[in-house]
Amino acid sequence: MSDLTWLLPLGLFAGALTTLAGLGGGLLLTLALAAVWGPAPALATAAPALLVGNVHRVALYRRHADWRAIAPFVLGGVPGALVGGLLTVSLPETVLRVLLVGAVAMAFARQLRLVPGARSGIGPRAPSNAMVVLGMFVAGVITATSGGGGLLLAPLLLMRGFTNERFVVAASSVATSIHVARIAGYGAGGLVTVEVLSHAAVLAAAILAGNVLGRRGRRWMSERRGVQLTYAVLGASVLLTVLGFR
Repeated sequence: MSDLTWLLPLGLFAGALTTLAGLGGGLLLTLALAAVWGPAPALATAAPALLVGNVHRVALYRRHADWRAIAPFVLGGVPGALVGGLLTVSLPETVLRVLLVGAVAMAFARQLRLVPGARSGIGPRAPSNAMVVLGMFVAGVITATSGGGGLLLAPLLLMRGFTNERFVVAASSVATSIHVARIAGYGAGGLVTVEVLSHAAVLAAAILAGNVLGRRGRRWMSERRGVQLTYAVLGASVLLTVLGFR
């Protein structure tokens, strides 16, 4: 019962936040768990819960999916996430915490437009399939070791012309495959236990409810409020990351 008192609202908040702000829910969830349990257990617990949330979004927007265009993203992301999952098992906790800080720093850099393409998320030309595969391999490793791979996935999808519902279903489809791969890596290293899965189940149920709430909330949220919410999420991420160093 003590776990339910904070896992349920945390999952609900993460699901609603991702739907409202377009990013941050998964990273914030991972950081919050890491502040309590440490990075490796946090990553192993968050992955199954986020997997369920993404499967839900794929089901909601499946008629907008372009599977042929999504394939290169999956082809690169899956092996990257598997490698990252195996690395997470062997990397020292301090290294994992530094990677979490790096993921938050990347988020701030994009939001403050300090990186190429951050203003619109679209580069000078669409990347080739080879570049997508390579970029997604890196994104898969980052997702498995820090939870921040979506910060690379989003601009790649935009550069390839994914927008609106096509963007949502593509991002969720790729994330689903990456989560499956990194869970396999965590499992191979013994991180996926019965306790981890029980906590993940609670979070997954809460995230689904949060998705529904967030979808309704978008009806009254203005673009300005969305930007303000994004900054608030990033600020909370920094705070949780700092608190996680102990």
